[in-house]
Amino acid sequence: MKTNYIYISILLSGFLFSGYGNANAQKNENAIKKEKTVFQTSREWRPTIDNRGDAAIIYGVGGNPSDKSKRIPFEERVRSWQERGYTTHFMTGIAWGEYQDYFTGGWDGKWHLDEGQVEQKGDTIWHGRMVPYIVPSKNFLAYLKEKHVKRVIDAGIDAIYMEEPEFWARAGYSEAFKNEWQAYYGFPWRPQHESPENTWLSNKLKYILYYRAIEDVFNYAKEYGKSKGMNIRCYVPTHSLVNYSQWSIVSPEASLASLPCVDGYIAQVWTGTSREPNYYQGVRKERVFETAFLEYGCMESMTAPTGRKMFFLTDPIEDWPRDWEDYRRNYQATFTAQLLYPGIDNYEIMPWPERIYEGLYSVSAGSSEKARIPRDYATQMHVMINTLNDMPLSDNKVSGSHGISVLMGNSLMFQRLPVHNGYEDPQLSNFYGHVLPFLKRGIPVHLVHIENLPYKNTLANTKILLMTYSNMKPLEKEAHKHLADWVKSGGILVYNGSDQDPFQRVPEWWNQHPYHYPTASAHLFETLGLNQTPAEGTYNVGNGIVCIIRHDPKEFVLTSGSDTKLLDKVSGLYEKANGKKPEFKNNFYLRRGPYELISVLDESVNDNPFVIEGLFIDLFDPALPVLRKKTILPGNQSFLYNIENIADKHKPCVLATGARVSNEKIAGNSYSFIAKSPVETTNVMRIFVPKKPKECTVSYNNKTISHDIPAWEWDDTSKTVLMYFENHPDGVTIKINY
Repeated sequence: MKTNYIYISILLSGFLFSGYGNANAQKNENAIKKEKTVFQTSREWRPTIDNRGDAAIIYGVGGNPSDKSKRIPFEERVRSWQERGYTTHFMTGIAWGEYQDYFTGGWDGKWHLDEGQVEQKGDTIWHGRMVPYIVPSKNFLAYLKEKHVKRVIDAGIDAIYMEEPEFWARAGYSEAFKNEWQAYYGFPWRPQHESPENTWLSNKLKYILYYRAIEDVFNYAKEYGKSKGMNIRCYVPTHSLVNYSQWSIVSPEASLASLPCVDGYIAQVWTGTSREPNYYQGVRKERVFETAFLEYGCMESMTAPTGRKMFFLTDPIEDWPRDWEDYRRNYQATFTAQLLYPGIDNYEIMPWPERIYEGLYSVSAGSSEKARIPRDYATQMHVMINTLNDMPLSDNKVSGSHGISVLMGNSLMFQRLPVHNGYEDPQLSNFYGHVLPFLKRGIPVHLVHIENLPYKNTLANTKILLMTYSNMKPLEKEAHKHLADWVKSGGILVYNGSDQDPFQRVPEWWNQHPYHYPTASAHLFETLGLNQTPAEGTYNVGNGIVCIIRHDPKEFVLTSGSDTKLLDKVSGLYEKANGKKPEFKNNFYLRRGPYELISVLDESVNDNPFVIEGLFIDLFDPALPVLRKKTILPGNQSFLYNIENIADKHKPCVLATGARVSNEKIAGNSYSFIAKSPVETTNVMRIFVPKKPKECTVSYNNKTISHDIPAWEWDDTSKTVLMYFENHPDGVTIKINY
C-alpha cells in the first residue's frame, strides 16, 4: 500500500521545533568517527542543514564568494560543527576565493588585481566581485600559505582540500602570465591565438603552474603540520579530465597522482558537469547518465594504480537555476552512475547544504513560482545519502562485456581553444567518438590515463585499447614503450586517426633533437616495429595485434550510422581474443551487497524495459514501497534494496532510512535506536522485524509523541515496518516491541 503519509506527516511536525537539546551530547557519537561521507559548507551549523555526514568540510577562511550572508569567523564556524559531533576539515579554492585582502593590498601593501586570468581582449575572468581567477604566482602562494593554510592548521584542522586548480584555456594574456612564460620558457611571451605552437605552449604552462602550486602549498601544509605534531592530509577536489577538456579548462589532473604530498581527490561530478551536451548518431544533446558514468570512470582510473583515496561527489541540485523535478531526475542519473564503480566507497554526499535545503528554485519547468526543496524530494535525498554511509565495496562487476578501454591524457586540455586551421573537435567528439558507440550498447568502457602507463597494473584488465592522437599528444616518449610492450605480450591496440590535426607539429619531444618524427604516432608505430606511417589495416605485432583505422574518432558520432566500421572492427577483434563477440544490450546492472543498481539506456540496441523480480524496497521512491517486480524504461535508473539479502532473519535492523541511525539496541523482543536529520524534513524508514510489532513508539526529548494518524504500517510479506515522522538533528528515539 502506498500511503500519502509524507505530506500528512507535516501536520505532526510541531512537536520537534522547540529546543535543540544538549549539543555536547553529540560529541561522542560513534557514527561520526569515520570519514566515509563528507560535505562542504561555508556556513555555521544550523538545524536546517545538519545532514549527518561523517565530516563537515568548512569552506574558506573568509567563506565562499557566492555566499552573500553575514560572515561568521572561521574558527566559530568550525567550533559550531564540532560541538554537534562532526569531524571538521577545510577547503578553499586555489584558483579563486575570498582573497580580496591580497588583491587590494591588505596583505603586502600592493595591489595584485593584475594577477587575474585575462582573455585576449583584455577582460579579466571573474568568479565573483573582486574575485578573479588567479595566475598562481609565487607571491600569491606565499599569501595563501601564510593567511589561510597556517590559520586553519593552528585551528586544529588536519585535512585540507585545495579545490579546482583551474586555468581557463581562453586566458593567457595577463602581465602576470607573460612573466611566468618568460621565467619558464626563457623567451618572450607569444599570443596563443596566433598558432597551434603558441596555444600548446600556453596551455602546457597553465598546467605546470597549477601542478607547481599544489605541490608548493601541500608541502608547506605537511611541514607546518609536522612542526605542530600533526599529520596533515591533503586532497584535491577537481572536475574530471572529461569535463575540463570539454569546458576548455586546463588543470594538472592525473599528474598530481605522482606527487607524494597529495593524499587523494574528490571527483567533482554532478548534474552541472554531466549535462554538458555531446554528439551521438549526429544528435547533439544532454546525456547525463552516460557522461556521468564516463566522468566517474575517468576519476576512478586516474587514481586506481596509486591507491590514493577518492571521494565521489553528487549534488541534489546544481549551480544553474532549474526546477526541482529536473534536479531530481538528473540526481538519480548521476547517483546511479557513481555507484556502478564498486571499488569506490567514499562519498561527498552534497556540496553547499545551505543551498540545497534553504535555496528557492522553480516548482516546475517554466514556472515563476519558487520554493524550497519539496518534502518528498528531501526525504528521497536523505534515503539516498544514508545508503552511502553503509555502501560496501564489492568485487562484483557491472554487467556487460569487459576489457575494452579508451586511452586519454592530460594534453586533451591543451588542444581545445582556440581553433586553428579550421580543425574542430565539436563537444570533444574525438573522445566521445571512441566511447559512446560502445557505452550506448551496454559495454562498460574503461578509461586509461596515458600518464598511468608506467604503473604495472594500468592495462591489466584491458584486452582492446582504443586510442587516437587527434585530440591529445603524448607528453613522454616512454608511454610508447609501455604500449609496445603491452601489445607484444598479447594486447590489441586499435588506433583511430588521420593525424592531420594542426597540433601534430607543435614543438615536442617527437620532433626535437635527436628525434625528427613527422607526428607523435610515427614514433609509436616505429616502436611497435611498423613503418612510421602505416596504411589502414591490421598488423600482427609480437603476440598482439595493431589495428589502424584512418578516421578521426569524431567521425563515428557526428553523423548517424557512422560508427559501423569501428563496431565491426572491434567486435571482430574482441571475438578473436575472447572466443565470443561482445554482448550488445541496452542496460547496466550491478549488485553491491544488498543494493541493486540498474540503468536502462535510450538510443541503444532496442527500447526494451529492464524487468527485475524479487523482494525489493524502491529507494528512489520516497514512500519506500515493497515491490515484487520493478520495470525500468529506457532513459531511467533504479536503486533497490534486496530484502532477500538480509543475513540474519532473527535480528531486527533498519533497511532504508531518511535519517542517520545510531545507538541501536536489541534487548529481548525490543529494538530501539536514534534517528537524526535536519529539521523541516520528513523521515521515512523501513525496518526489518522478525515478527509483527505489538507497539512502535516515537519520542523526542524523552516525551512519547502520540498521533491521530498511525505513524507505522506493517508489511507481512517483507516482515518490515514502515515508519514516518518529522526529523530533528537532536535525534528522535524509535522503540519497537515485537
